[in-house]
This record gives sequence, structure tokens and C-alpha cells, in this order.
Amino acid sequence: MNLGELFSNLEEDVHPFQKGVFQQFAERRVRHITADSRKVEKGSVFVCLPGEHTDGHQYIGPAIRAGAVAVVAQDIKRVPDGLFDTYPILRSNDTYKALAVLASKFYGKPGEKLQMIGVTGTNGKTTVTHLVERILSETGKKVGLLGTLGFRSSGQEAYDNTKYTTPMAVELQELLSKLCEEGYESLVMEVSSHSLDQYRVYGCDFDVAVLTNLTQDHLDFHKTMANYWKAKAKLFTSLKPTYDRPKAAVINLDDTYAQKFIEVCPTNVDVMTYSLNNPDARVRAEGVQYTIYGASFHCVTPTGALDINLKIAGQFGVYNALAAIATAVALKIPLEVVKSALESLTGIRGRFEVVAQHPAVIVDYAHTPDGLKNILNAARIITPQNGRLIAVFGCGGDRDASKRPQMGHIAEELADLLVVTSDNPRTEDPQQIITDILAGIERFQPERMTVDPDRKAAIHRAIDMARPEDIIVVAGKGHEDYQILADRTIHFDDREVVQAYIQEKTLGTSSLHS
Repeated sequence: MNLGELFSNLEEDVHPFQKGVFQQFAERRVRHITADSRKVEKGSVFVCLPGEHTDGHQYIGPAIRAGAVAVVAQDIKRVPDGLFDTYPILRSNDTYKALAVLASKFYGKPGEKLQMIGVTGTNGKTTVTHLVERILSETGKKVGLLGTLGFRSSGQEAYDNTKYTTPMAVELQELLSKLCEEGYESLVMEVSSHSLDQYRVYGCDFDVAVLTNLTQDHLDFHKTMANYWKAKAKLFTSLKPTYDRPKAAVINLDDTYAQKFIEVCPTNVDVMTYSLNNPDARVRAEGVQYTIYGASFHCVTPTGALDINLKIAGQFGVYNALAAIATAVALKIPLEVVKSALESLTGIRGRFEVVAQHPAVIVDYAHTPDGLKNILNAARIITPQNGRLIAVFGCGGDRDASKRPQMGHIAEELADLLVVTSDNPRTEDPQQIITDILAGIERFQPERMTVDPDRKAAIHRAIDMARPEDIIVVAGKGHEDYQILADRTIHFDDREVVQAYIQEKTLGTSSLHS
């Protein structure tokens, strides 16, 4: 593909600053598209993105010297003098959107060829995508799964790591192109609010859009809940039903934002609601029973009823299963296939993952107020009558600080004992983050509350104070095997820390009795 072909008949407003200059270069071959000046090579089109910490416009010179054949800019004032008359400079009102459009066209619009299911929401995205992937795989489809844990093919356990929950537009379109070439039929993916705000999934023709819930998160980026909602809503407003390709929106009717999402769905989109409490929902659970290893319930759907024995615990696990069931119903997948698929999934890394027994230790990714509330409520239901619920948690640095006291208040209310510690402090002082958390605790009680900025020591302390009948929840990092500090990133895995320390204590006890 050459420059002329890439930039012809674009659906978005991307055009040359000087048409005559552009025509002189129109036959140049395009080999690559990037917004990262470090990745520019001979034949690259360099797109300047205005970022939070740096601006791509300041790298125009280095990109050209590295072999860029054209530059797409948003702020024309930032383009070096003299380039307009000698080099193909194109302008766009939104270079994030332009990047997505160019990437989609360059890779042959793969996002229009695959069956695509997008899952968005504050919590539950990872679990729902895994459940939907398992259902689609059960039908015999070749399915890809993309999200927080990375990318994997159906039936595989290993993930190819990605930097973001939803990759940047170029990386995403390149991946979609490879999937098409390799015979994939479907992709189930997590769609983050950042990605929607930055048009990373623009050009992807989603068949089903799924909402898990919407609660406070990422306000360091979005600033307000209204902006956060508007970003999420883009996944639903982008649904484009046609005669031969119907579209569906799967929405949690129990969420406070449910009606707003329903209202923005285009006409002729099949709205499939699900609920634990609302009889008006099209998919709903009845008679739910919980254990530490899962939940069982009777599910009513528009195409019939089924009994599910889920190996994912907690009320939120049932909600996630309902989202997957509603998605399957929208895709007209038989209920017997749905039942078989859901009951075969044994759990997801770092999501209510039981990593030890006596005491039971649960590792979970909960890192928002609602997420922490959900995991502690789920753990409380299965805590023995004579047992105590112990919470170990912190909050991330360089992120929305307003949720820290909220999480402190939630932990004070729902846990019997709490150990406040560090998460990923990044460039912030861990002690200041802990101070912010403690501000939400109404009355600090030393007999049930303790603080230790050293996360490893904090986990050890929780295990030391636990009795066999207690349940410990280690929240915040889940699947992560690293900790981000101010000056470095170190290996750190909550699951490994728990298991190593319990083994050490067990061996120590054994030696005492030998």
C-alpha cells in the first residue's frame, strides 16, 4: 500500500496540509504505522498523539530522520518551520481517531471480519470475557481472548502479555489481522474506558457489547463520573446493526447506570438485560447458593431455563455468569452448550482465587471501592460462624486518590481485622497513600487494625494472626506478578508470598514436633 492509497477516501477528516507536496510523495510505500517515534522505521507513517506526559509533535524531526514517509499532526503550530513545503504533512482534528482509522485500513479492516464481543465495566471484565470465550469455544469456534491478562487462543492456558487492558489501535488492528489470517472466527475482548476515550477500538464492528457495572474508578484520567460514563457508552453507541449482522447490548439491569446505557443503544439493537433482583430482566438468577469454591443457581432466560453449578465464587461471580449467559442467548447459542461451558471453568487467575486453606486465603484483583466491597461481601457469606474475615489491601499511587478513604471505610465496615499496606505506590510515598486510606476509617482500633507499608510483611502478619477457621482476603493486585515502586519494578506475586509463608510455617511446625 502506498501513501496515496492509504489516505484516499478516508471516512475521517485526515487530509494533506499541502496537496501538491503530498502528490509528490503519493507513490511512496507505507510499511508501518506508529505513534511511537522510537518505533519509526523506513516507510513508517508517524501519527502525533497529544499525551498526558509527553506530546508526539515534539518528535516529528526524529521520526523523519528515522525514515517516516509522512506525518499526521493535530497541532499544526507544533510542526517545524519549512516542512509544509517539502514533506507530506497531514492534519487531523483528532489524531487518536486518525490513528485508528489508518491502522484499520492499513491492515485490511480486520475488525469488520471477525465476530467481536466487547466487555466493558469497572469490575468483572476479565471474568466475563473468560466465560464467554469458554462458551464460544464449546461451539467449536476458533476464539481469541484479549484483556488484562494478555492474549490467548481458545483452549490455551498461556497468555501473550500486552501493556494495556485494550492495546493501542495499531497493535490491536495488527493482532486482528493476524487472527483473520490464522482462521479465527471470534474475538472476546475487554474494552477499557481509556481505550474508548482514545478511539483504540474505532474500526471494530462489535456484534455484542456487554456492561458489567459502572462504579468509581479512573477519575485521575476522566475527572468526573459523567466523563467516565460517556467513555463507556461509546461501546454501545457504536453498535451498527444490519439486516445480515444483528447486534446486541447485554446490560446489568441492577446497575445504577443501566437505563442510561439502554437509552443510548441504537434502534434495532437487541437489548438483553440480566439481573439478580429485577423480575423485568430477560436473564435472571434464582435460588443462589454460595460456597468458597463457587455458587449454584437456577437461571431463567428467554429461550428456557437451566441450573448452573459455577466454580467461581461470590455474588459478583453469579453476575458475571449471567452476563455470559445473556451474551450466549443473544448469539443464539443452545443452553446445553452454555451450561457445559460454564461448569467446566474452574477459575480465573487472581479473581477470587483460593490459594491456601486453614486458614483460607483468597487473592483478588479488587482495587476499587465497589470491587473491595464485592469481594469482602462474598468472603463474608462463606466465612464460618466462628471465623473472622481478615482484609489485606492498599491503593495504587499516581491514581485517583479520592477512592482511598472510601476503601478504608468499606474495609472497616466489612472486615473483622484489617491490615493496611502498600499496593503499587509508583512515584507516591507509600505512607501518604496509607494515610489517605486511614482517613476513611472512623475509629482506628489497634486490636483489629494494623498498618505495614511492606506488602510482604503485611501478608505475613495477616497469616500470623489468623486462626484455621478464618478467611483472609488479599486484595488489589490479583494476577499481577510485580510491584511498581518509585525507582524500579520488582517481582511480587501475592499468591507466591502466601503459599511460601504458609509452607515455611508448616515446615517450622513440623520440625518442632519432630
